[in-house]
Amino acid sequence: MASSWESFIAASTSAAPAHTSVSATPAAAAASPGGGPIITPAATLPQQSYNPSDPAHHQTPHHPPVTHYQQQPQHLHVGQPPHQGIRVNIPSQVTIGSSGPTTPVPQTPVGGPPPFVAPVHETDLPQEMLVAGWRKFWSKREQRVYFWNRTTGESLWDMPPGHASHASQPSGISSSIKAQHPPPQQQQYDPISDPLGIQNPTNGSSSSANNCQSGSTTTNSSSHPGSSTTAPVPSPAPSVISGVKRRASEEASGAPVPKKFVLAGPWDLEIPTNVIMFERPPITLPQPHPSVEVLRGQLVSKLRSGYQEMCLARQGIDAPRDSFSRWLMERKVVDQGWDPLLPSQCFPEVSQSMYREIMNDIPIKLQRPKYTGEARKQLSKYAEAAKRMIETSRNASQESRKIVKWNVEDTFQWLRRTIGATFDDYMERLAHLKRQCQPHLTEAAKQSVEGICTKIYNLSVEHAKKIREKHLQILEENNIREVGVPAVSGLRKVWCYPVQFTTPSPRPPPIDFMQDKDTTCLRYNGEALSINTQYFHKLEQLYRYNCFDDRKFELFLPRVWCLLKRYQTLLGTSPNEGHGTQAGLPVTVLECLHKHFGVTFECFASPLNCYFRQFCSAFPDTDSYFGSRGPILDFKPVCGSFEANPPFCEELMEATVRHFEKLLSESHEPLSFIVFVPEWREPAPSALLHLEASRFNRKQVVLLPLEHEYRHGFQHFMSKSEVVLKSAHGTVAVWLQNDAGFSRWGPTPDRVDALLEAYRPGRERDRDRQEMLSPPRRDSSAEAPPPYVDVKAAGSSPLAPPTAPSTAVPSTILTTSPSPAVPPIAPTSPATTTTI
Repeated sequence: MASSWESFIAASTSAAPAHTSVSATPAAAAASPGGGPIITPAATLPQQSYNPSDPAHHQTPHHPPVTHYQQQPQHLHVGQPPHQGIRVNIPSQVTIGSSGPTTPVPQTPVGGPPPFVAPVHETDLPQEMLVAGWRKFWSKREQRVYFWNRTTGESLWDMPPGHASHASQPSGISSSIKAQHPPPQQQQYDPISDPLGIQNPTNGSSSSANNCQSGSTTTNSSSHPGSSTTAPVPSPAPSVISGVKRRASEEASGAPVPKKFVLAGPWDLEIPTNVIMFERPPITLPQPHPSVEVLRGQLVSKLRSGYQEMCLARQGIDAPRDSFSRWLMERKVVDQGWDPLLPSQCFPEVSQSMYREIMNDIPIKLQRPKYTGEARKQLSKYAEAAKRMIETSRNASQESRKIVKWNVEDTFQWLRRTIGATFDDYMERLAHLKRQCQPHLTEAAKQSVEGICTKIYNLSVEHAKKIREKHLQILEENNIREVGVPAVSGLRKVWCYPVQFTTPSPRPPPIDFMQDKDTTCLRYNGEALSINTQYFHKLEQLYRYNCFDDRKFELFLPRVWCLLKRYQTLLGTSPNEGHGTQAGLPVTVLECLHKHFGVTFECFASPLNCYFRQFCSAFPDTDSYFGSRGPILDFKPVCGSFEANPPFCEELMEATVRHFEKLLSESHEPLSFIVFVPEWREPAPSALLHLEASRFNRKQVVLLPLEHEYRHGFQHFMSKSEVVLKSAHGTVAVWLQNDAGFSRWGPTPDRVDALLEAYRPGRERDRDRQEMLSPPRRDSSAEAPPPYVDVKAAGSSPLAPPTAPSTAVPSTILTTSPSPAVPPIAPTSPATTTTI
């Protein structure tokens, strides 16, 4: 049983032998006469009803029918490398635990982005048959092996005549036998006894295949060391293929080469990467298992319920909405533990995100009222809650009690004597009362709130230990030992590739599969998870592009179930919870970013909502099979163009900005990050202030609330009509680029105008409608003014773009004023703010 990292290394070795020192063992070479891996027959293994070769499942046409999903032990399949540009070099003198070469030389991949390479099919056949185009596959319907010719499109149940002896004899011996005993002459075609034309001499597919094999046999016979003759053996007459055809429909001669299948949807998975990174070692996390994900989901759900109960019992409030999910993301910024979801090794133990959100809802949660009566009622409730809290608190000082009670009584007197107050009067009075009382309420509740944060963290540590023990138990049952991290030179530059594992995958349990036109359901141990069928096909395509250790899709269904279960655990089961952390940019915006700014990589995505086939995500274990490069804070590229739309967690956004600035300062190759963050100003988060003051800030654009859209975080199981939502807050788009990245992908006025046009509300619906009707796209640039208020050009580089507005903006509505934000490095040209 081989890990995905070993399969990945073997795949890279077969494509680039000059750069590797990994060699196959003699036993493995002798076991496979045709150079391919040993294939275990699947007839004795449990079967599942899902077949990726079924046309109903949108199987890629250029792949021949492949084995249906089965659960069986893994074998090492040596295939093509994941990218032609990837080079993995492990020196022969380096072993696990030792250091790498003493004098490594950094190398940058040469050429364009790596193309997609089709998966390797079954090659457990003699070399002559492989040259002639024959491959061997397993038939789910008939439960037997069949042979398929990729050159002629021919299918046979039996091994083609003239090649049966090759399965047990060396190539030189079988060639000599063929030369001494030529095949019989061609039989006559009888349309009555052979209505399908199986033995039709006019069919060129059989003769061409035999001619190819005869030529290859002659070459091997003349070059074999034990051959009795050195002269070329004349080609024998074409033999008759008397085997039974598997499907007569594939007998058509001269059929065109199948076209590459492109999966339609709100994504473009055919865009290759332009991201270069330093080679990195595989991760030591165990590969996901459905039973472990069930346990993790139960423990996290219990922890989430405990958080709600503690907030209600200690502070008399409900747990803030999405606070638990943001706590998980904030803890992962500082967590050094091994569990991919639950924090288990953090310092400090008290989460500032959870502490801040609980304090904001004390003594009651304030909401923006719509009417004057609601504003008066909210003011009264806040005053009563503040008085009750300060009287029952054990930690409040006498001075705090006096101040809070005096302000509360003053508010009640104002309410009694004021008649006909306006909406603004009530809001001003509430703001005044909160300024006077909130510091004293915070001091009184500080110890209790810190106790909530500490208790939740300690429970998380205990749950992580239970999950770890469950993983070790499964590995022991499958006779798998954890493997250390192999030594990898950190100075070799390669095209970015998905995360790899050191530990092999244990045998997963069977997953029940049910699918209709719109919904696909996967069930394990009585728990069913649903996903839109279109997104299920998307996961198939991503798996085909990025998974290197399961070319036969034997582990596909369990891994999809683990993926869906992990994100359900993160986001919660409540219908109004979690979708804000997974919202994505509109498809039109991502298309524009790729077209005008060369973006091919998303820094915050998941296999469910990604647009490109390469991205960073929160979970490297469940997402790596579908293209994830791991968490963005652990990803260190040196070249490429990126889009970053981080979840609305202030600590994560701040850590991301610092990470981007470090990468930009260390790289001299083109590097660009286009960052989208919410425009919060009261108060402004530190990440937004850091972005505006960054010396790499080339330009920033502010989009107005309700004038742009996002895609819903639950788009993978929602109705298509409900996916697009208008943003209730403004959004700031910032271009962070080094000098080389600015010269290649700089935010020129025309490019920025194209992005703003793509952000208009309704553009994604118009795009979908036009794709259905297939007319040429109409230019709607003059329908409405651009949905932005402020464009800032930071001239921190000699290559800064001109600050003059685009000619597409009417000059009558244009005003220019000095920018209040000044970068720490003096710009070469005055920065301006354009208000529209």
